[in-house]
Amino acid sequence: MTVQKLDGITFAQMVLSGTHHLSNNANRIDALNVFPVPDGDTGTNMNLSMTSGAAEVKKLNSEDISEVANAFAKGLLMGARGNSGVILSQIFRGFARGLEKKQNATTKDLAIAFENGVATAYKAVMKPVEGTILTVAKDVAKIAAKEAKREKDVIVLMEMVIKEAKASLKRTPDLLPILKEVGVVDSGGQGLLTIYEGFLAALKGEELPENASEIDMEEMVNAEHHKVTQDFMNAADIEFGYCTEFMIKFEEDKIAENPYNEEDFRNELSKHGDSLLVVSDDEIIKVHVHAEYPGNCMTLGQRYGSLINMKIENMREQHSALVGKNQAEAPKEKVAYAIITVAMGNGLKTLLESLGASVVIEGGQTMNPSTQDITDAIKKANAKNVLILPNNKNIIMAADQAAEIAEENVRVVPTQTIPQGISAMLAFHPEADIDGNKEVMDEARKQVKTGQVTYAVRDTQINGITIEKGNFMGIADGKIKATHHDKKEAVKLLLNEMLTEEDEILTILQGEDASDSEVKELIKYIEETYEDLEIEVHNGNQPIYSYIFSVE
Repeated sequence: MTVQKLDGITFAQMVLSGTHHLSNNANRIDALNVFPVPDGDTGTNMNLSMTSGAAEVKKLNSEDISEVANAFAKGLLMGARGNSGVILSQIFRGFARGLEKKQNATTKDLAIAFENGVATAYKAVMKPVEGTILTVAKDVAKIAAKEAKREKDVIVLMEMVIKEAKASLKRTPDLLPILKEVGVVDSGGQGLLTIYEGFLAALKGEELPENASEIDMEEMVNAEHHKVTQDFMNAADIEFGYCTEFMIKFEEDKIAENPYNEEDFRNELSKHGDSLLVVSDDEIIKVHVHAEYPGNCMTLGQRYGSLINMKIENMREQHSALVGKNQAEAPKEKVAYAIITVAMGNGLKTLLESLGASVVIEGGQTMNPSTQDITDAIKKANAKNVLILPNNKNIIMAADQAAEIAEENVRVVPTQTIPQGISAMLAFHPEADIDGNKEVMDEARKQVKTGQVTYAVRDTQINGITIEKGNFMGIADGKIKATHHDKKEAVKLLLNEMLTEEDEILTILQGEDASDSEVKELIKYIEETYEDLEIEVHNGNQPIYSYIFSVE
């Protein structure tokens, strides 16, 4: 059997086969992911990314290989997770571009596609590291280019590709010292080989092997190897502590004001962290970066559009948890600073963590955390200096008590609302002493105005305002300023009370009962009524309050 021209139908089968084979071996590939800082699991991330790409391919029934490759690349980009997933998406993004306008692909076409994939992936990575999936992809592209000059059978070419991928994977420990130290091959490279094996099986019409080809995998992966690698560094030595991923959906008005250039944006972000990947197409930008202040990176991205699919992981905590499995009795070295804050709603939790919160205690208006809860959070933070932001006036006393009994150096910044907490966190400076930080953060929280929209649980009359049960109330800095049976009207009445000509920025924290269409309508009203006001929106997903407004 020979295949001299590869069409879209066959390539779709290859993608599905590669995805299935990777899925079957994801856990085994995860086991190779033994770097000191856990940045997700390589096998899992690549599997989720491939699954997203395969889902797009399943929607098509095209004989045009360029159409199938483009759909695959688009799905990979949208679903890419972690470094390995993003790099994989770029390999096949370039691969698809190399097949542009091709109905069928010859071996020469495939060789060009492989080479284009490598060029695209290397360009996406700020500081490419050899001995990784990039190296395996590059070596494969070289052999494909060489063999395609004389070989016309696509099956034979893929056999050569897999042979070289195995050899390249085996060489990765010689290029990346930590792999040799631990005695494993690169996990991303193993994942790519696994995908290519699935491709070949589909081409040949064969059953997938039960397991992916292994380079002495069973010998290399064991608990002792994990222990050695995870103990290589202390969590306090991690310079950029938050694995940050987000996407930016282009908005025409923002792009008109700030023209987008991928290279310039990548260079800007490189000043804020490492392990940087920036990729984009006509609709979105996808960013992966290890940063100390993720919010700064997201702010840069907001110049071009709206933020979607945000994910932030505290790598110090991840690392400490893994080390703890090996060193249950060993004391953990304390970090210099930690910020503990309180919030309800997973969106607010994510937002506060992106701004640098070490621990976010679940609580708020209807569930005030106890002194014990805050004391436990102080211990969990494991820091020499701890700043507590209660974000609610009913939690301040419990925070003060926890600070008094704590052995650590603890200060309470008496924030009474989420906007005050956010403003205070933005004023934090890691190089300042704790009392200096408390002072500037306390001053910062006083500069922001807070608005809240919620509902009345009973009939009442206060400050000359008659409020009926079930009606919506607009609260400005703790005082009820407006009420109305219609939520939208209550919002408008509140904003009219809060906003002045001097105000520049309005931040909207969307509650769990506020729909996206409702928010869009609100933004339209604000833009028409307050023309010079800059608007930011975050999905706080908070209960009780349909909206929380921050005005600066």
